[in-house]
Amino acid sequence: MEKLSVKGIACAFGISWGVYVLCIGWMSWLFNWGTPLAVGLSSLYIGYGPSFIGGIIGGIYGFIDGAVGGIIIAWIYNWVIAPKRSSSSSRRRRR
Repeated sequence: MEKLSVKGIACAFGISWGVYVLCIGWMSWLFNWGTPLAVGLSSLYIGYGPSFIGGIIGGIYGFIDGAVGGIIIAWIYNWVIAPKRSSSSSRRRRR
């Protein structure tokens, strides 16, 4: 098993969550879809709401939130696989 790229996972999670939050805000503003979800997210992200600017603000918050979550997940994953990777590489050296 190989280590995950912390920067890569952070960017992927940040972009994904940021675009999701942005779309929820804009869909709620334009079509009244997902309004309860937008209202719930507005309790987490100050300035977020079902509007054009609110969606952009939420997208920025979402990117930061997703990136931090991605960093934590990648660090935990790399920490968990580290003993397995080092023990398997030491077995190869002995042979």
